[in-house]
Amino acid sequence: MEKIYFGTGCFWCSEEIFKNLRGVNSVVSGYAGGSVKNPTYDQVSTGNTGHAEVVEVLYNSSVVKLEDLLEVFFTIHDPTSLNKQGADVGTQYRSIILYTNANQKILAEKVKTEFQKCFDKPIVTEIVPLQNFYKAEEYHQNFYKNNPNYGYCQVVINPKLEKFRKKYKDLVKQSK
Repeated sequence: MEKIYFGTGCFWCSEEIFKNLRGVNSVVSGYAGGSVKNPTYDQVSTGNTGHAEVVEVLYNSSVVKLEDLLEVFFTIHDPTSLNKQGADVGTQYRSIILYTNANQKILAEKVKTEFQKCFDKPIVTEIVPLQNFYKAEEYHQNFYKNNPNYGYCQVVINPKLEKFRKKYKDLVKQSK
């Protein structure tokens, strides 16, 4: 089992998509990349902590390849948008990969270079070592599952999830 951390804007979207991937054992919403210890959502949402909304992805590398996780990362958000994803604006919504070992860094940089060919604008995704990860408040965990009728889930997450399931049907967990 390995862990890697992704920021693709709002962590509610990332959490639900990565939870649907075969080989992913757990996904936890949280904060990373900043300097404030044990930040709260209210602090992070100001954009003054340096933290981004991220997800911790625990995956079985013998079931899902890191390259597949990275491909999903680069396709579920706009990695060319600096500190903004849709209506979410601020450094807390930046595109970021926080790696936990040298192999993850090498592969992240390789996949970023490959994906650059798909975009006219430069990819602004940060690729940095993880220093600390702070789990977000409990009400942020499993947000989509617990709040399927919430407006953001209906308008933003549902379309992303549908697009993801169509594009990556070979990687999606099979329903039991």
